[in-house]
Amino acid sequence: MSNFSYISGLGYHVPERVYTNSDLEKFVDTTDEWIVSRTGIKQRHVVENETCLDLTFEATQKALKNAGMEADELTHILVATFTADTVIPSAACLLMEKLGLSNRIPMDISAACSGFVYALEVARALICLNPDSKILVCGCEILTSRVNWEDRSTCVLFGDGAGAVILTAENVKNSGKIIDVLLSSDGESETLNVRGGGSAYPYKLGDPIGEDHFIQMQGRSIYRKAVRSMSSISLEILAKHGFTTQDVDVFIPHQANMRIIEAVGKKLEIPSEKVFSNVERFGNTSAASIPIALAEAKEVGVIKKGDLVLLATFGGGLTWGSTLIQF
Repeated sequence: MSNFSYISGLGYHVPERVYTNSDLEKFVDTTDEWIVSRTGIKQRHVVENETCLDLTFEATQKALKNAGMEADELTHILVATFTADTVIPSAACLLMEKLGLSNRIPMDISAACSGFVYALEVARALICLNPDSKILVCGCEILTSRVNWEDRSTCVLFGDGAGAVILTAENVKNSGKIIDVLLSSDGESETLNVRGGGSAYPYKLGDPIGEDHFIQMQGRSIYRKAVRSMSSISLEILAKHGFTTQDVDVFIPHQANMRIIEAVGKKLEIPSEKVFSNVERFGNTSAASIPIALAEAKEVGVIKKGDLVLLATFGGGLTWGSTLIQF
């Protein structure tokens, strides 16, 4: 039985509607210069009439086409998200139905911005158990549904979107071998959270929506912990397999903001030309961040045959992780 899983298809989808920093200036006490200097973000995609299901479906169609597969070949559907359309059914169940499937294994994975990498590890384990599995792994968020548009410290950061990959045990042409995934967490809940609507923070009929319904974040603390955690787990996964950062051809960190991306790259001593970033165009899309960036980097030719690709992520929980892929 092979211990490796292979990415045989990638795809991503974002809403057409775009909010530029200039658009935000019209209703938030901020400026383009303030946002760019602190985050590197110039615009973000925002849903208008789309749902999480719409975004995952479009990303899935692109990943299936890229893999040369049909939807009915899928055995499992994993969706990493904390902004699903409904509490029940899960985002994965809704996607299964829209794909015209039944009797598959759909499940949602909740690890905030680290959700996609966590879902990759679940998919790898499922493939080890059953090498015939063909697993769809999506990361999707509609973060603008959980953003307080009066809080300039958070609302400027986030956007909506979805990314998808197909994992199999088969090493096909142009596939990417997942060498390993490492995950970690510390269970620290004060730094980043969304409490409102949870069973410990329920709303009763007629209650007004409070600030706890929206993303609450301690930015400075997140910056320090994200840089430290992503750097350390990246070095750990490289050392485990006999690599150094000099062996990395493309580094794709979670697209939180440019300051974090640059700080992690510098700490790892990876040249900026090897660090892929699209945060200026998409903002922070949480669980969708890594698969969107991975799919785009492959699509535009940044990732080439033979490249060693390092992924690193950090999110609420607190959770973090790293992945090594050989294309």
